Amino acid sequence: MRKTRFLAGASIVAAGLLALTACNSGTPGAAPGADGGASSTQLWEVASDVSLDGSPTYERMVSADKVVVGVKEDQPGLGFKDPISGERSGFDVEIAQWIAASLGFDADKIEYKTIPSANREQELVNGNIDYYVGTYSITDKRKQQIDFAGPYLITGQGLLVAADNEDITGPDDLAGKIVCSVTGSTPLQRIRDEYSPGDTVEYDTYTQCLEQLRAGSVDAVTTDQAILAGYVAQEPDAFKIAGDTFSEERYGVGLPKGDTVLKDHINTLFNDGGEVWTALFEKNLAPAGIAGEQPTADE
Repeated sequence: MRKTRFLAGASIVAAGLLALTACNSGTPGAAPGADGGASSTQLWEVASDVSLDGSPTYERMVSADKVVVGVKEDQPGLGFKDPISGERSGFDVEIAQWIAASLGFDADKIEYKTIPSANREQELVNGNIDYYVGTYSITDKRKQQIDFAGPYLITGQGLLVAADNEDITGPDDLAGKIVCSVTGSTPLQRIRDEYSPGDTVEYDTYTQCLEQLRAGSVDAVTTDQAILAGYVAQEPDAFKIAGDTFSEERYGVGLPKGDTVLKDHINTLFNDGGEVWTALFEKNLAPAGIAGEQPTADE
């Protein structure tokens, strides 16, 4: 059993990750053992006899006999790929697996594609991925090109600084400071539009921002606090979260524009699968001290 650590405030908590497997046919979102067909380590079963008439995305999945999912791989607790084993873990990864199972695809039928934030909409528009699950904030601008199912998680923007930094306690302390985030992210745009940093720099991944922060080339990294907690957990002697959240970010599942049938299917899965959602949240995020309740999926 792999264990991933997270941190919120000053305490580190280890969270055991259950091995989520699928078996036979059954009701998507069913609680473990609800119909006698699932073991205590299973949160869902792979659905059978699925019919999504009118969904071109689902038809593409069936034709290819696989699901192509866009994800992140450098966000512990959310979307992480172990550099040695290649194993993927985190809340977003398991949300993606849960959706795939509800569509009739086992975990071995999922192809993951790591996609930088700036390229997410275009990958969906081009049909290179079937859906995207990776700390993807729902915005009106993005909805001009794609659709969203959800939200499935609500968090807020925060700041990550060096562990010995006493100058930055929130976004109002960024005057004259250099702030790093990823290209195409809402946190980067908000810092530029609503606050007054000395400068901003951007990279394709947050891992690159962490390298700059570790080297002292930037003063802070900004993104959603749910993401930052995972980084602090990995290196508690190097980093800390500065202050409270200062936005609301609603994470959604990115979908091709106009596929209302698939969107409605995923929203129904979320709204009817409260026990599964809670189990995934408590396993991946709650141990970090992150509080939250399942939002109503209505996009």
